[in-house]
Amino acid sequence: MNEEQLAEKLVSWIREKVLSANCKGVVLGMSGGLDSSVLAVLCHRAFPQGVLAVLMPCHSSQEDERYARLVASRFSIPTKVVVLDAVFDTLLKVLPTDKVDPDVSRLAEANLKVRLRMLTLYYFANRLKYLVAGSSNRSELSVGYFTKYGDGGVDIMPLGSLVKGQVKELARFLGIPQEIIDRPPSAGLWPGQTDEGELGLSYEELDRYLVTAEAANEVRQRIVSMIAASEHKRLPPPIASF
Repeated sequence: MNEEQLAEKLVSWIREKVLSANCKGVVLGMSGGLDSSVLAVLCHRAFPQGVLAVLMPCHSSQEDERYARLVASRFSIPTKVVVLDAVFDTLLKVLPTDKVDPDVSRLAEANLKVRLRMLTLYYFANRLKYLVAGSSNRSELSVGYFTKYGDGGVDIMPLGSLVKGQVKELARFLGIPQEIIDRPPSAGLWPGQTDEGELGLSYEELDRYLVTAEAANEVRQRIVSMIAASEHKRLPPPIASF
């Protein structure tokens, strides 16, 4: 299947899922990254008059917003901007401040940002009778590189069966600006944060393992361990059977 056929199938799938839910369109978050840019264009193709991209800076880099606006402008995608800085700061003031490992604290705060964005998207979805679309891809979902009830808290995941490399090829076909395609993947959770730095391996290594099951022993062990440790993220909450 070439990129044109893949794009057509994904657009049809998005349209089918929304209409079968008796909804009118799609709302999604735009971060200025590759995946959310591809998702936004696909959703706009599916619902030219029924898509909303929400920019949700939360102590974020201005560069992220610039790239998100670049894509929205190029493809005429309607946007809303909701600045979450004050909400995040207020919530931190009422949460416990017990001393913990700095890395643990940083991760907890980063996940809080992502979950605030989920709440924001569902607010718009409820008001507009839209579904929430998430931009997670197969590579990230497989190893649990997403926030449970954050960017994982969505109604549909159109890119969920595509590894990162496939999303990149689709981006080229769709006409996503090359500077976005070339950007180091990052969730923008803190200055200098990159996806591959957090994963501890490259997307190329991860994609290769997922597609061919081939990897160096150390890489394979890391991926297998991450898949096992994150299984709870991909399953509904367990229910006691007694």
